Amino acid sequence: MAGTLGKWCHIDRTICLGSYALNWKGRVSVRSGVVSLKAALVIVLGLAAVVVSGRDQVLGQGGTWTAKAPMPSPRHGLAVGVVNGVLYAVGGFHLNDQLSTVEAYDPIKNTWKAKVPMPTARSDLAVGVVNGILYAVGGESYKAGHLATLEAYDPATDIWTAKAPMPTARRGLAVGVVNGILYAVGGFRGDVDGLSTVEAYNPTTNTWTTNASMPTPRFGLAVGVANGTLYAIGGATHYSSVGLVEGYDPTTNTWTARAPMRMARHSLAVGVLDGIMYAVGGGADRIVEAYDPAANAWTMKTPLPRTLSAHAIGVVNGGLYVVGGDPRRPDGKNDTFKFVP
Repeated sequence: MAGTLGKWCHIDRTICLGSYALNWKGRVSVRSGVVSLKAALVIVLGLAAVVVSGRDQVLGQGGTWTAKAPMPSPRHGLAVGVVNGVLYAVGGFHLNDQLSTVEAYDPIKNTWKAKVPMPTARSDLAVGVVNGILYAVGGESYKAGHLATLEAYDPATDIWTAKAPMPTARRGLAVGVVNGILYAVGGFRGDVDGLSTVEAYNPTTNTWTTNASMPTPRFGLAVGVANGTLYAIGGATHYSSVGLVEGYDPTTNTWTARAPMRMARHSLAVGVLDGIMYAVGGGADRIVEAYDPAANAWTMKTPLPRTLSAHAIGVVNGGLYVVGGDPRRPDGKNDTFKFVP
């Protein structure tokens, strides 16, 4: 299914940051046994349940969602990185402000803690982690527009450091890390088709190189990495959302088309567990799909407890944690949901 890109607007603004305001022409019916229920109704179908505040609300095929401690700062258009089992939620948008906020979530204690703010307030950025250092890449601020900014955060010292900026300023990009190299993929800087740009950052030398372009330019995409291959998933291009999946092999600097998602969507998030990629939400939907690179096939999983877009994901100890999102609200959301396959 494709959507049509409506007026580029954000809440109280004339530009769209995390929402990418797609006007949907229709909805895809899920044909894999997903059944929606009212909170008070329980139907036993032998499928996994979504658990929110102790109530079974949705039945679906494969996996369980559980509500966890909410993030202190509601926001969307944020990014997440995981270091030593702790999830760091960085930046984003709340009401009329782009944020420098950094908050850390400890899954074991189920608690959040404020950390030193990011030097550059921004939304629609991307994050990658290399050797225990979190790198915040690109995004947008109202003062500076599209950003090439790269800032590194060391959780051990709670200190941020400016690094060499990206060659191409952009927002709505995605980042993946392969063998210690950070790859910044796609994004947007004013053209409706989005960007096919791929730029690689080497933390050791603090330098960027330009790599083979992604076949399909797009923004609002997500990236997952498995077995040394980077997968660019979904997004939007030329007024439409896409379900495209393209795999990038850094060793050969080449791209290959892969099986598309069942549902085209933008502003989704992707997490990788045991080599399987989980494409979660996006396009104002609850859909969760799992991609097996070895089989080059997608399967439907238990849907989100609610619709989500412009959220972020971190993976810790076999659990996938979804935080924030929902750009249709001016304040964003502060929910934290855990998914276990």
